[in-house]
Amino acid sequence: MTPTAEGTPESIGARIQSGVVWKVTSQGTLQASRMIVALVVARLLAPNDWGVAAMVMVVASFATALTDNALGPALVQKADLTEDDKSTVLWINVSIGVLLAAVGTALAGPLADFYGVPAVRPLFIAISLGFFVSCLGITHMALLQRAMDFRKLELRQMAATLVGAAVGIAIALAHLGAWAIVGQQLATALTSTLLLWAFAHWWPRLRFSRESLRSLGGFAGFLFGENLLYQGGSNLGNLLIGRFLGAVALGTYGLATNVILMPITRFVAPLATVFYPAFSRMSDDRERLTDTWLRSTRLIVAVTAPALAGLAVVAPDFVNVVLGSRWSGAIPVICILAWAGLIGSVDGLMGEVVLALNKPRTLFWLTCIWLVGAVVSLAIGLHWGILGVAIGAAVMATINQPFRMYVTTRLLGVPFRRVAGALSGVAMATVLMVVVVFASRQALMAAGVPAVLRLLLLVAIGGLVYVPSCLHYVPEIAFEARRIVARRRPSVPPETLPATTVVSRS
Repeated sequence: MTPTAEGTPESIGARIQSGVVWKVTSQGTLQASRMIVALVVARLLAPNDWGVAAMVMVVASFATALTDNALGPALVQKADLTEDDKSTVLWINVSIGVLLAAVGTALAGPLADFYGVPAVRPLFIAISLGFFVSCLGITHMALLQRAMDFRKLELRQMAATLVGAAVGIAIALAHLGAWAIVGQQLATALTSTLLLWAFAHWWPRLRFSRESLRSLGGFAGFLFGENLLYQGGSNLGNLLIGRFLGAVALGTYGLATNVILMPITRFVAPLATVFYPAFSRMSDDRERLTDTWLRSTRLIVAVTAPALAGLAVVAPDFVNVVLGSRWSGAIPVICILAWAGLIGSVDGLMGEVVLALNKPRTLFWLTCIWLVGAVVSLAIGLHWGILGVAIGAAVMATINQPFRMYVTTRLLGVPFRRVAGALSGVAMATVLMVVVVFASRQALMAAGVPAVLRLLLLVAIGGLVYVPSCLHYVPEIAFEARRIVARRRPSVPPETLPATTVVSRS
């Protein structure tokens, strides 16, 4: 293959396709390993252990907005990057990491008192150290994302996940309860940071530039606020469930949330790291950006929609066979949250589009609106336990996500119906699959087919119905998937790609 010309649209297009291939490969590997870990740990830990660990992780998630302080994305988005920019961001992150570790340690005791669970204190002290470790890797990860070196990023992620999985299973086998989940998180963070430093080939200098901070801060300020609001709103429900409904309820809701969010967090969110730097480089060509965004979103929904819709139909069999009967309380929550997760997968890349258009203020206000709705739905839903919380989340997703989509299309200058047209074929294939799988499940239950065999048959039936239906309604998907797999990584060094290059549609 002839090397792609430096700075041409094809070079960025090849980088995107290479990134998608690496993401799909790594996420397949990670999904398998994480599923094994989840099954092993779910079998070894009781719902109360999950609940205690969730109490710690809920509060720790609030610190994510501080560790992910938007200076990393600002490094990706800035056209001309200097050594002062990189070193300034790193030392800010180091300072934030030290502060978070100290504050987290100091708050461990009050947090245990808040929940009324003494076991939370040592767990939160341990996870607080992970804040510092995570902050050390932010700058290096941003540099690899800016270079669009997705191979190194994904190798790092796979290695860190496998190390964390091994540590988590080992601790669970030692019957140390909630420490298995916390230990897995710490081992993953430490391995990830070490590999980021090794792969980025950059060492900071003893420099701190106020000018760099000012130039990056304008973009990062609103994004930081958006991250803070999003993390707060996302974890407020778990925080209040743990406080008012107890560890068992939180463990059940937390597991249901993880099952539903897995297709999104393990597939959609990682792809955002591929498309954000690419979107930033095509922001001057709105039509090309729109076309790339819609085609990418359609591919994402083509994977997540059947997974989530199918899970909602087979949830009773999935929970009893895979997780065990003691998790039966999660079944109705999984069914309800499946809808919220499906809507969320459509929203997967909208934030990256808004940021690529240099509109962090708009993203901030969209998150403010979402947060108000989330708080209201949570306040109402808590009266009916975790089922009420799940219903509130699904209702808010149904209202909020179309509004976010409408705002995004207005920024791009395209009609809203163009989005509906891009996704209509996938929606029809998914509905057809749901109808067939639901009818098949009723027939198999009436015939007395055992749950394990029934689950396997339903998964197979769903695939046999969805794949040809999707290819019938959206034949472009097969072509785009083949094109992505067929493209090899370009020989152009990533650091030579200019910030204004756009993606080829060819």
